[in-house]
Order: sequence, then C-alpha cells, then structure tokens
Amino acid sequence: MYLKNINLRNFRNYQQLFLEFSPQTNIFIGQNAQGKTNLLEAIYVLALVRSHRTNNNQELIRWNCDFSKLSGEIQRATTHLTLELILSKAGKKAALNHLEQKKLSTYVGKLNVVLFAPEDLNLVKGPPNIRRHFIDMELGQINQAYLMNSARYRQVLRQRNNYLKRLQKKQTHDLVYLDVISDQLAGYGAEVICARQQFLENIQHYLQPLHQEITGGQETIALKYQTALDAHQQSVEAIYQELLKQINQQKEHDIFTGSTSIGPHRDDFSFVVNQTNLQKFGSQGQQRSAVLSLKLAELDLFKQEVGDYPLLLLDDVLSELDQCRQTHLLQTIQNRIQTFITTTSLENVDLSAIKQPKIFTIKAGGII
Repeated sequence: MYLKNINLRNFRNYQQLFLEFSPQTNIFIGQNAQGKTNLLEAIYVLALVRSHRTNNNQELIRWNCDFSKLSGEIQRATTHLTLELILSKAGKKAALNHLEQKKLSTYVGKLNVVLFAPEDLNLVKGPPNIRRHFIDMELGQINQAYLMNSARYRQVLRQRNNYLKRLQKKQTHDLVYLDVISDQLAGYGAEVICARQQFLENIQHYLQPLHQEITGGQETIALKYQTALDAHQQSVEAIYQELLKQINQQKEHDIFTGSTSIGPHRDDFSFVVNQTNLQKFGSQGQQRSAVLSLKLAELDLFKQEVGDYPLLLLDDVLSELDQCRQTHLLQTIQNRIQTFITTTSLENVDLSAIKQPKIFTIKAGGII
C-alpha cells in the first residue's frame, strides 16, 4: 500500500497544495511553524478522518475559510482508490472513488497509517487515556466491528452518564430505564474488552522478537490488559455477564457521583519488561526501546491483518532516538514501507540507512 499523491485545500496553513510521493521514503524538511507537521497531519486525517493533535475540526480549517478538502490516491496490491474528505462546520463528508459514504466507518481502514511522534513516548509513562486512545485508533483501522462497537459504547456511556446526573439531581426516579441502558452498555463494553485483549495478544506475537533484537536479547516484553473484571481469555458472553453484574453493583455509587465507574472507558494496559512494570521502574532508554518495538510490531500486525503494510509517519521523532535505535528503525522499514519523515535538519536523519529519499523543503505553507 502506498499514497501516490495528496491534494489539500484550506487545510491548516495550506491554501492549495498538490504533491506526488515516492512509494518509499519522503522527507519533509523545514523550520518550526512552517507546515511540515501539518502536512503529515493531513495524511493522518485523510486516513482516519480525525487528527492526532486536536479534537476540534475547526482548527484544521484554514483561517477565515468555511471548509477544508483533502484528497489522495492510494495504490494497494490489487486495487486503486481515490479518497476524499471535506471538513466543515456541518461535520465531515467522506467519499471513496467519488462515492459519498453514509458512514465514516466504511471509509476508515482503506488507507492505514502508523504514526510515531515524540509524544508517543508517553505511551509508557503517560496516563491511561493515552493508551486507550492508542488501541482505539490502531484497532479501529483493522477491525470495523470494533470501530462500530466502540462508537456505540461511547454513545450509550454518554446517555447513561447524563441519566445518572438526572438521578443524582432527583430530576427523575425511573431506575428501570437505567437498567435498560446499563444492559446495552455491558453488551457493547464486552465486545470492546474482548477485541482489545485479542489485539494486544496478536501484537505481542510480533513485539517480543523485535524487542529482543533491539535490546540485544537482554529483555523480554509483554503487554498486560488491565480491567476491573476477571476477563482474560473469557468469551464475550462471559465478559458481558460479569460486566453487567459489576455495573449493577456500582449502581448506587454511580448515581451518587453522576458517572459510570466500571467499563472499558476506565481500562488500561501496561508494559512489562523482564517481569517488571516499565511505567514504574523502567529507565528512559528502556521506555524508548519499548515504544519503538511496539511501533515496529504494529507494521507487521497490519500486514498480517489487512494484507498490506501501512504508511509510517515519523513526526520529528528521529531526533529523539539515539543513533542505534534510529538506524534499527530505518533499516527495518527500508524498501518495505512507504515512510514520511518530518525534520528540521537532515543532520537528524541517518541518510546512509535510506535509499534515494524524496525530499520536500517546506516554508510558509508551500514547497520551495
């Protein structure tokens, strides 16, 4: 899979831009605040219909403009697709081969991307919501059922929390309705938990050998899903029954607080290196190696699940890696994966590990 080109109109600081890419390595070089990260973000948004930098779509639209339009052509092993996305105050519209999609979930997954940015180092040491977001974004690209179940879970969760607040304020007293939406929440929640556990088990298959290679055979690594339930290796039905039981046990507490205390929206996962929790006891070097291993494992998992490698987006991350880790990363992806790199200087990039990169110099929202 590779992105042949991208066409931007009114996206961030780009008024109009059309670029054709190399199917191998593309480097965006420029000083800060010139638009190189915006260009990488555009590829991410084209693929996932949302940004990794903001939840406010209005920030993606150029100042004093009513809409933003992104389009691009992708080549997969046997198919060619045109992707189009329009962002406006009215919402998002997505099209495949110029046919508008009624649901964004039928659009997401046609172009797969893996992003590696400096903030990804917080995957180990950051709060749980960062790791939940990671699973949601990566798993949503390869599992459409998960994408729909997690969206429905969030919708029912909002309904339940709103109703809990009404009960808290004694604006209503109907507990039967609470039981109905609690049952729905447990149903979608069980699907989410089961899919997340399977995702972590699948990625573990690729993660362990990669991490051993990066660390010279000195470390083992495992990802452990953390939930209030005894859910490991259980069926969806068993998880549903246990989740519903615990939700009902917390009913009075949830009414008192006005929020739902049990469910996958509170879950987490941890990195365990040599049987030790990396978040609590790992060095910065160990944490960087773990995240690098995870990103490389994602590439192989995508290949296994969808039949193509995803695009790899490296947002100013090479300067964060020492020479050994940077060289390992670049040599691993060489000639296999279309890669987009942003950097302020080519001195930050081990060009000896890259074969014939296509270099774009960016200044003030344009190519020079």
